[in-house]
Amino acid sequence: MGLVPIALFGQALTIEEISAVAFQHHPVTINEKAWPKIKASRAVVESVVSSGETAYGINTGFGKLADVRISNGDLRALQHNLVRSHACGLGEPLPEPETRAMLLLRANVLAKGHSGVRPVVLKMLVSLLNSGVHPVIPARGSVGASGDLAPLAHLALALIGEGEVMYRGRRVGACCALREAGIEPLTLEAKEGLALLNGTQAMAATGALALERAMRAVQLFDLAGAMSLEALRGTPTAFDERIHAARPHRGQMAAAAHLRSLLEESEIRESHRHDDPRVQDAYCLRCMPQVHGAARGAFAHVREVIETEAGSATDNPLIFVDESGIVSGGSILSGGNFHGAPLALALDYAAIALTDLMSISERRIDRLINPDINEGLPPFLSDTPGVSSGLMIAHVAAAALLNEAKVLSHPASVDSVPTSGGKEDHVSMGMTSALKLRQVVENAENVLAIEMMSAAQGLDYRAPLKAAREVERARVAVRDVLPRLVEDRVLSGDIERLAGEIRQGAFDGWRN
Repeated sequence: MGLVPIALFGQALTIEEISAVAFQHHPVTINEKAWPKIKASRAVVESVVSSGETAYGINTGFGKLADVRISNGDLRALQHNLVRSHACGLGEPLPEPETRAMLLLRANVLAKGHSGVRPVVLKMLVSLLNSGVHPVIPARGSVGASGDLAPLAHLALALIGEGEVMYRGRRVGACCALREAGIEPLTLEAKEGLALLNGTQAMAATGALALERAMRAVQLFDLAGAMSLEALRGTPTAFDERIHAARPHRGQMAAAAHLRSLLEESEIRESHRHDDPRVQDAYCLRCMPQVHGAARGAFAHVREVIETEAGSATDNPLIFVDESGIVSGGSILSGGNFHGAPLALALDYAAIALTDLMSISERRIDRLINPDINEGLPPFLSDTPGVSSGLMIAHVAAAALLNEAKVLSHPASVDSVPTSGGKEDHVSMGMTSALKLRQVVENAENVLAIEMMSAAQGLDYRAPLKAAREVERARVAVRDVLPRLVEDRVLSGDIERLAGEIRQGAFDGWRN
């Protein structure tokens, strides 16, 4: 059975739909109901050109040069020069999934019918996606003001047969790849270069795929925390439904419910239920619903922002026609929907929330290995403390990753550097927010792996008592990836291997 195509008409796209195209290569089409409005908005552009009216982006310069009138004979050169001059990105290329997500989101924006491009432009974007022709897009160079100008310019270069692409595992010139794929390069007409460059699709694509990983991680931090609680002989009393109904934040209640389900049927818990002198656990155990739940709430907000943005018209100017597709009375309006502030703020928020999850996880890792507070477990979870250092330096690595995440959690969105001769005098820095979030997610996955590895080692020492049913199942799953630490070995590969399994969804069976 083939993959289900995603038909675009400018609708809001879910994180799951974006991911399906980015990672699983679901085919993409343009919904038939999108074409009338697309064609009508294009007719408005052609009417302006033929009548000699002046309209920004159609027959004028750009940015500070918006007051320069361009003759009809130079309109093609104007659009091609725009793409070439703005292809000023630097640094490592975006990975293939982010590039595919960018192509998807750019096509969907144009399918809303407010951009004034010819149908062939949308068809070309879809052809690149479905044929696996992926533009090489440097990750850096966007300030997120008139959108992600530099990244989108590198995307647009491929449409005109310039720049480089990845095709069938090779980095080649776009002209060669298009020829091999049987795709004709475009000659851009009035407004089409600008319509391809204005928008937030680089930050939205990068942010969407990072958020999907963050949403997986927050639920697996519940699992890691439950494993740690059991290894430390903690109590699930703090997760009682009545406590969280008294403070009914949705994320908090969801996290508490998840933890309760993970901690059912525990021999370890029963072994100390009636003779434990402790009144309550440390915050890193007791406050998991509050902290993990707050992150859930943050990610829910960021998800809403990204999915709204995925179905939004973000170029400039925008063209509005009668819903029936009648051209007469069409309006060309200049605005600022390309400004990345909604995404920049949201993606910074996601990075902060994820860093807080890492912070509470690091405290649990310390409690597992620290002989002063680890409830009778051997120092550093080593069979031979002193001779072997056990997981001592795994905790150090978690601390280093957390420190980096704290630095990266400084919000990019609070900064602005005026550009384009002062015309673009307030910018969002949203692509920086997205790239920072992606790195914070990777750090979080590694910290998550360190906690799960440490908790599994701690649970091994509680044998023959078994942990809660789901926690025990998770311990076995960790052991399927990593053997128990009996004597010191190089742990880098262990951490990376377990983080890779987390990233690939091997532990998704414990998400609620």
